[in-house]
Amino acid sequence: MPQFLETTATDFEAQFQTLLNAKREDSPDVDDVVAGIIADVRARGDAAVLELTERFDRVALTPETMRMTPEEVAAAADDAPEEVRAALVLAEERIRAYHERQMPSDESWTDESGARLGWRWTPVSAAGLYVPGGLASYPSSLLMNAVPAKVAGVQRLAMVVPTPDGAVNPAVMAAAQIAGVDEIYRIGGAQAVAALAYGTQTIAAVDKITGPGNAFVAAAKRRVFGRVGIDMIAGPSEILVIADGDNDPDWIALDLLSQAEHDESAQSLLITTDAAFGKAVAEAVDKRLETLERRAIAGISWRDYGAVIVARDLDEAAALSDRIAPEHLELCVADPDALAEKITHAGAIFLGQWTPEAIGDYIGGPNHVLPTARSARFSSGLSVMDFLKRTTLAKMSADSLRAIGPAAEVLATSESLEAHGLSVTARLSKLNR
Repeated sequence: MPQFLETTATDFEAQFQTLLNAKREDSPDVDDVVAGIIADVRARGDAAVLELTERFDRVALTPETMRMTPEEVAAAADDAPEEVRAALVLAEERIRAYHERQMPSDESWTDESGARLGWRWTPVSAAGLYVPGGLASYPSSLLMNAVPAKVAGVQRLAMVVPTPDGAVNPAVMAAAQIAGVDEIYRIGGAQAVAALAYGTQTIAAVDKITGPGNAFVAAAKRRVFGRVGIDMIAGPSEILVIADGDNDPDWIALDLLSQAEHDESAQSLLITTDAAFGKAVAEAVDKRLETLERRAIAGISWRDYGAVIVARDLDEAAALSDRIAPEHLELCVADPDALAEKITHAGAIFLGQWTPEAIGDYIGGPNHVLPTARSARFSSGLSVMDFLKRTTLAKMSADSLRAIGPAAEVLATSESLEAHGLSVTARLSKLNR
């Protein structure tokens, strides 16, 4: 059974703090191993990648067979069921349409001094997409990473995906085709991240790496950050549902289980103003766990990290939600839009009882790569902005330099940076002759 908390209890704050601070990640200390792998790939390139791929994925490759040919990709994609391909096409169209609206505009203006100022946006030249292999192959995640990159204008999108024992996921290949991935390499693990970051004889280095992976992949992304950009280091999935008593308990139970089934360390929370409803939801979860395919995983998640919190009112529920800063937040209340206005910190908000979080995972349009572990307090989900960079522009005229240059001289002198000041003084002297 999950925890049951009531905000009116005298020990609620202590219990809530324990819930907030629960350590849900059980990642082994792999940093030393990953450091060695990265160093090996930097030193030996393809040879290191091929040896590690054979050791961990049991696949013998050569530099010539590391990259999948268009014919191989097409053959694998053809094995995807037609209804899956159709669903992926619809998902890609909706994700693309949503992310096209995120594209920012260039700006340029002349200020009161006569200086022309502004900025422009340009995409990174090359991005690397890590796609897990085996059981954790999710074509929906591929779309969520690849489509924003393409919308942003990234010219080269290189994908790495492990193929344990040579197995290729047809749906992943179909998604790669649909999204327009340019290069696909059948490698994974920390060695694939290193290859993308530093390049090998066969794989050209990229500018940014995105996509989920295991503890080794996460550690490798941390290690190469700075050499390349990364999206984020994601933790276990999480969902918070705020619901009043006017809901179907089974619907809410399924929403909670939709994240619990991801991982034993996932967290599913319910805040409700109706204690009897909270109990009914917990009972519905237990009933669903009797038959759910992934009940072993979901049951542990719900038992160890799940919670039902009874709040005095929706204002208090919103305040608690902001402290949790959930990855996914469902607002199953009579006026979800009004409640959403009171909430600041959440990765994604799903408004109303007809908007299950799972719609966001697949077909809604917004990105499902979201901040976890309370990082929604200071970060956002993946978007086209992750594949763009802003360059500022400034152009002084003679008059504008005459107007603002003396202040720059004063500040340069105050910081004891003589050449800084002189670079302005030299120009002003010519103007004042």
